[in-house]
Amino acid sequence: MRNIPMIGLLEAYVIGGVGGYIFYLGNLPLPWVLGALTFVLLYQGIFKRQVYCPDPLKQSGFLVLGLFFGLYFTKDTLLTVAPYIFPYVLSTIALITVSIINSVLVTKWIAVDKITSVFGSIPGGLSEMVIASESLKAKSSLVVIFQTVRLLTVLFMVPFVVVHTFPISTTGPAVTSFGSSYVFGGWLYVWFIPAIIGGILLRNKIPAGIVIVPLALTALINISLVEMATLPPLLLVAAQITVGIGMGKGISFGDLKLGGKYCFVYFGLTVTLILVSFGLGAILASMTSLNLPTAILSVAPGGLIEMVLTATSVGGDPAVVSSLQLIRLLFIIIFVPPLLKWYFGRKVETSGA
Repeated sequence: MRNIPMIGLLEAYVIGGVGGYIFYLGNLPLPWVLGALTFVLLYQGIFKRQVYCPDPLKQSGFLVLGLFFGLYFTKDTLLTVAPYIFPYVLSTIALITVSIINSVLVTKWIAVDKITSVFGSIPGGLSEMVIASESLKAKSSLVVIFQTVRLLTVLFMVPFVVVHTFPISTTGPAVTSFGSSYVFGGWLYVWFIPAIIGGILLRNKIPAGIVIVPLALTALINISLVEMATLPPLLLVAAQITVGIGMGKGISFGDLKLGGKYCFVYFGLTVTLILVSFGLGAILASMTSLNLPTAILSVAPGGLIEMVLTATSVGGDPAVVSSLQLIRLLFIIIFVPPLLKWYFGRKVETSGA
């Protein structure tokens, strides 16, 4: 990060900060993340100027949020989540199955091949889906576009619906405001060092390592060794703005235009998948002791960070949501790409025989 153009960096944070604050004043969901993302996206598209935000800075934002989420975990969390794992995995399999079936069906009416369609709409990590699709000769550029449409739809729709369906909780910690009962923790902040080092060293070793490793290590230390200090609210706001800037920077109008009319098709597929996830969440809540916001946000095909942040504002259990979303993320990344590669690879070999 040498020779950082400070003016460009300041420009990015002014745009992202203004966007986040406007969303915050408007009581919109995830204001600091989505506000920064929206304003950076519009700024780049309208003024044709690339916002500066180095990747290590974006990664630091993810790392801070990982530390924050880890603080939610207690010994009771592990006991709470265990009974839900089996029904949750079943709901995840059902969600993936619906996604695959719908993405294959639409290829009958649009000029997109099945492999590209499936990898472009499945609720997994964007980079992992692109890498897997490339090995099967899919159109990776379209996979990126369709996954971007899916990501944006989920980021904006799920928090909006959940926040406007369930009453706002005033008992949880402030993750989107400046006010808080924060107390300086002194030397207790030393306990965050192992989690920070682990996140940096393992960020590329495991899926979403920059979030998952700090989260896991913070939770482990908080549960087994010492009650850790709370993090400053302004640091959390800054981390959310940083993540929003980084996400907005990576999306361009040109990418969305490249997909043309098909973007609307994959927007429809995503909306369908969201509605299915809400239904599965309601079923999960009826079968278990999870409350409805927690169950819905756990099953929703959204990012771990966005769903956990939403849970903190609607009375959901952030620790349970993060645990189950982590299980879903690992399940999809570990099992789905190899299975799809095997299935489509087999079909390619059969057709070529």
